[in-house]
Amino acid sequence: MLISGFLAGRRRWAAALAASVISSTLFGVPDPAPAATRSPSVPAPRLDWRPCAQDRAFDCATAKVPLDYRRPGGRTIELAVVKRKATAPGSRIGTLFFSPGGPGGPGTVQMPQVYKHFPQQVRERFDIVSWDPRGIGNSTAVNCFDSPEEAAAWTAGRPAGFPVGAQQRRTWIAAYRDLARRCHRHDPELLRHVSTFDTALDLDQLRRAVGDPQLTYLGVSYGSFLGSTYANLFPGKVRAMVLDSNIDPQAWTNHASPGDPRLPIFLRVGSDLSAATTLDKFLALCGSTTTARCPFSAGSPTATRDKFDRLMQRLRKHPQGTWTYGGTVGDAVYSLYTVHPGWTDLAARLQDLWQGGVPPPAPPQPVVPYLGEEQAAAVLCSDSPNPPDPGAYHAIETTSALRAGDAGRFWTWAAEPCATWPALAANRYTGPWNTPTAHTILLVGTTDDPSTPYRDSQALAKELADARLLTHHGYGHTELINPSSCVGDHESRYLIDGTLPPAGTTCRQDTPPFAATRPQGGVATGGGAMAGLAS
Repeated sequence: MLISGFLAGRRRWAAALAASVISSTLFGVPDPAPAATRSPSVPAPRLDWRPCAQDRAFDCATAKVPLDYRRPGGRTIELAVVKRKATAPGSRIGTLFFSPGGPGGPGTVQMPQVYKHFPQQVRERFDIVSWDPRGIGNSTAVNCFDSPEEAAAWTAGRPAGFPVGAQQRRTWIAAYRDLARRCHRHDPELLRHVSTFDTALDLDQLRRAVGDPQLTYLGVSYGSFLGSTYANLFPGKVRAMVLDSNIDPQAWTNHASPGDPRLPIFLRVGSDLSAATTLDKFLALCGSTTTARCPFSAGSPTATRDKFDRLMQRLRKHPQGTWTYGGTVGDAVYSLYTVHPGWTDLAARLQDLWQGGVPPPAPPQPVVPYLGEEQAAAVLCSDSPNPPDPGAYHAIETTSALRAGDAGRFWTWAAEPCATWPALAANRYTGPWNTPTAHTILLVGTTDDPSTPYRDSQALAKELADARLLTHHGYGHTELINPSSCVGDHESRYLIDGTLPPAGTTCRQDTPPFAATRPQGGVATGGGAMAGLAS
């Protein structure tokens, strides 16, 4: 789920074409104009479900789809798909498609990992299906190295987190320029056909494959942009759609401007500001409690903030083992994604560093398909415009650091690989975003999200033709893994029978950071004349 954090942090959790109006005569690919609702004229793929080798409670299948929907008789690619059947088959409604975000989130891995977080009523009434998007994981994937050893050597050769100083900046830029050359050499055709537009067409093919007349969908983080794209390409096919931790599509597409953007994608979205704000609240809450609950506490919010700043200054001059300043900031940003246990574990690592120690490495991860950085880059860099001059990022970093501190430096350089990326999307959707949909879309926005700020959820609520915003007062990236039983109840009612929460409804996180005990569920407030009315 952007649980993995776009580019540099994907293993941890997880200048584009001008918008072209795709003619509806191109093999039935939907026209991006409002009210166009056509499915691709290629046959729906067949899904031959069999128990997954990794966990037989889930079923796996492979779908074949065209690489380029404008040329359905040409090259095909494979999509790896996973399903967990409804646990109460007698009351089954249909299929809930889940996108874990990214870009680059492998649904065949992450859906089984987060399955327990879906509300019980949703698990009972829906088959839950996810997939590795084209270019990712177990699907036909972007892989720019000839061996795992070669990929590991490339990773070890570039600075962790972000570059610090002129020499590291040169090393960083050279490493990603080299990655671009490798990727172009391996499969340049695939690189041009992994856009969100392409994946939205794949999603509709998967909907057709399971036999649902309309789509029921939950998309988190980047999955919200995929959902917004689908909803505007296939507005009549939207049965129910929950978008959690949302991206402003105008920021993603740079307002469909044909010129080069002034800011990279994550600064346009506001990831630097939201990460800085959440980090500040992490330090304030840590400083307001005891070291038993937050090991890094210095006894007050002010003292804890000062302690963190002094630690970062020290690491900038004198790294501790493999823990550099850039790498530690990156670790902090991604650790804020999951409150439990992420925040407490982060506090323990920071305290180890403060005392001069070297925190132990993360435990070995389960075997997963290859998920190199180039897979996320293939989607992001071909799909969302970024400044094309690598030399400009140092000045952008300096400006971002003035408004967002350490997090600003991190999020600036997270998009720099796009400056030298070798491919542009052959098809890219840049709007409109206000096509009327068959049913109202439910948005969930978390107020203190370190990656996709709450303001983006507010912007998307205004941009879509018909959306209801449910506010989640809490911390972390996505409500799904930082749960509120209040949000879960509203999502369940909406997905099952279309009942929307009243306008202005707010919920609270079940377990706040550094809490001693678990509160008794979420709290819902708000109301309105349309309360409970099914969409």
